[in-house]
Amino acid sequence: MLIKKQYLFWSFIFSVFYAPVVSAQTNDSLYPLPEGSIQLSGYLGQSISNSLTHWNMGVVPYDSLALLFKNGRSLFAQGEMWGKAVRSGCMFYRYNKDLQLKALLKHTVYSLLSYKKENGSISCSPVSKQPDGPGGDIWERKYTLLALEGYYSDVEKDAAILKALIQQADIILEQVGPPPKVPITDLGWSPNHIESSTILEPIMRLYALTRYKRYLDFARYIVETTGGTNIENIVESAYRGKDPAMMGGSYPKAYEMLSLFEGVLEYYRATGNKKWLTAALNLFEKIKEKEITIIGNGGGDQPYHPDVYGEAWDYTALEQTNPDIKRMMETCVGVTWLKFCSQVLRITADPSAMDRIEQYAYNGLLGAMKPEGDGFSYVNLLNGVKTNSTGWGGIVNKIPVTCCNLNGPMGLAYLPYVAIMQTAGGDAVINFFNPATATITLPSGNRMQLDVLSDFPKTGTVRIRVGTVKNERSSIKVRIPGWSRQTVLSVGNRHYIAVPGTYRTITRQWHKGDEIKMQLDMHCRLLKAPKGSNRSGDHCQALAVGPIVLARDETTDSNYNKPVAIQASNGIVAIKPVADKNSPYQLCFSVPTSEGYIRMVDYASVNNWNGKHICTWLPVR
Repeated sequence: MLIKKQYLFWSFIFSVFYAPVVSAQTNDSLYPLPEGSIQLSGYLGQSISNSLTHWNMGVVPYDSLALLFKNGRSLFAQGEMWGKAVRSGCMFYRYNKDLQLKALLKHTVYSLLSYKKENGSISCSPVSKQPDGPGGDIWERKYTLLALEGYYSDVEKDAAILKALIQQADIILEQVGPPPKVPITDLGWSPNHIESSTILEPIMRLYALTRYKRYLDFARYIVETTGGTNIENIVESAYRGKDPAMMGGSYPKAYEMLSLFEGVLEYYRATGNKKWLTAALNLFEKIKEKEITIIGNGGGDQPYHPDVYGEAWDYTALEQTNPDIKRMMETCVGVTWLKFCSQVLRITADPSAMDRIEQYAYNGLLGAMKPEGDGFSYVNLLNGVKTNSTGWGGIVNKIPVTCCNLNGPMGLAYLPYVAIMQTAGGDAVINFFNPATATITLPSGNRMQLDVLSDFPKTGTVRIRVGTVKNERSSIKVRIPGWSRQTVLSVGNRHYIAVPGTYRTITRQWHKGDEIKMQLDMHCRLLKAPKGSNRSGDHCQALAVGPIVLARDETTDSNYNKPVAIQASNGIVAIKPVADKNSPYQLCFSVPTSEGYIRMVDYASVNNWNGKHICTWLPVR
């Protein structure tokens, strides 16, 4: 034992002072603002506050989750829970700098570090079973690494945390890899073992912190040698343009595939090899086209992969109206899709990635959250009982803890990260229209404050007030959403052409008190059922206002699923807002049909935790 401890000590010393170092190869196009630089209010701000107060700083049993690494797990992959809870907590701290949250995170992180096994590993599996494939050991250690990296990057740059990260990664490298080590695609509980390869993401993040060549070599082994599964090299398959639902054999698990490709994008950043960017962007485009539903999430149980519990890519964009679907759109999938889109946005500045983040945030993400913020649905339905807490997980300290309960807050914590950003050259970038205040340091050192003033998404009227310490000529890029067909954009007396699905750059000498005025097109659009499914056709339709998807709620509408003939002109429906201060909904409208008006509300506000039903794709009369 003494010899082993000495070996690990000198390995750490060597890694810090003598290991080969490699430089980064690429730069992003967009960057998040520094920590603590932005505050969201309004609709999104309240949702973030609810989740943080009632979940991350409320009922999450951090100590009990950490003890799994000391006492062992009772459920495969259960060790992921601690890492997921801490990871979102660190992102929230990056946002709000709450000292109580910091103390909570510091306590649980140092508790975890005290639970090392005799070989130095932090694992739920005994040393004799490591690396434990069926137990999900590598998957669990992935989330441990991500949580510790989040703590080091966003909470406290503590040398002891970096040391622990290096030690944990090096133990994995000792155990996993090309023969005589255990091949990574031999480890896992799924048919294709994709989950273990997702450790690529934290390995690449650690590489970004240390630039140690051994981590890049391990990443190369995952990406270029194994390709993520024991069925096929899915990175190569994505590069060739294969559909996601057809990748990885009988188990095209959406959540894990997205997580793997987050690591592929980190690998691209490090290598500069455009092949890996192309592979990830091909996957991005395929998912947009063939998997994402009107509420911004994907994955289903019909008709191609019924045995994967609604968590597999299944041509869901085309099948979303299929009445046989019973489970679809896992929250873990939606949040990881949001994170993957964030990666694409930062690397490419593609506004369509932000369109997709907005679509999921305002519909699927908020639609999965419990009204008080103390948990998230495991899956969501468009028609039926919207929410469903049944899925992988269990009761910990009398608290229902599932993977989706823990991933949902991470999606919320990411929203300030992308709401207002900066280009590589330092220009401000406005992505969200939710009320917000942000402070930006321009390349000159001058400070600019941006106040987004709106009641979005209730209306499309947005004012962006600009304040500078001193007058300066600079640029502000404003996202023109793809759904806003006629956007009016002006500063003072000057009007700017605003093309849907682009960024509009406004360059001028900014003075304190200048305002960018926007009028977004919030006409209600009639959405037709997708073509290409074996079940879809002209049998149903849906409505959207801006990015907001509308639905009928059985709680207040007993005729919620009755066929209707929506009255529309050129695809636009003349809805009327319904004002009700006591309404449980964020948005409520009267919608014209051939037999009079029906009431429809925003999908996200519908509370089906009582077992009531929703109807989003309306049957056609």
